[in-house]
Amino acid sequence: SPTDRYIYAIAIIMGPNNDNSKVTTPADLGSRVRARRRDIGLTQTELALAAGVSITFVTQLERGKPTAQIGKVFELLAALGLELEMKQR
Repeated sequence: SPTDRYIYAIAIIMGPNNDNSKVTTPADLGSRVRARRRDIGLTQTELALAAGVSITFVTQLERGKPTAQIGKVFELLAALGLELEMKQR
């Protein structure tokens, strides 16, 4: 079938203790970012400063805005000690 030609992938957010979370939507990503930020005791302002992004960006990402700039997402994940991995489904 035509769909057999495509490779499907899901993103995995890897935390410092290998606590994995599947991320399949912008809302999943925002939820994981918010949870990690709270776990390490950062405010949105502190995270924005650490990542070099605006507070608005942090707020919108945590709310699941689907049009977040991927470069900024990676900066923010790095500031939280998270990395993004992909694997085939």
